[in-house]
Amino acid sequence: QAQLVESGGGTVQAGGSLRLACAASGGDFDAYAVGWFRQGPGKVREFLATVSRSGGSKHHADSVKGRFTISKDNAKRTAYLQMNNLEPEDTGVYYCAAGVGSYGDRWSQYDYFGQGTQVTVSS
Repeated sequence: QAQLVESGGGTVQAGGSLRLACAASGGDFDAYAVGWFRQGPGKVREFLATVSRSGGSKHHADSVKGRFTISKDNAKRTAYLQMNNLEPEDTGVYYCAAGVGSYGDRWSQYDYFGQGTQVTVSS
């Protein structure tokens, strides 16, 4: 069993940047693909990005492509989401998820989930 803990959220002005981290304990992090999702106020949960177990393959949702970058550091057992040029519409709770063979854009594809970190972007 893996436990995931997100960090790095906070309040930032529009145009600013944040880097979220997803630290894993337990489990075989090297074997996991990792995904990032978010849920804005009054919105459904949205896929943002996924990275393969090795970190060599990545896929970003069109809504964040060019602004957000996912990465994975197996030595540190941590995945990241670098977020640049943030917009008020990016406000929400950000979740990481992981699992064996979970590379994909559906929440149900993943086995382990963090508790989320709040990101607020002010205009």
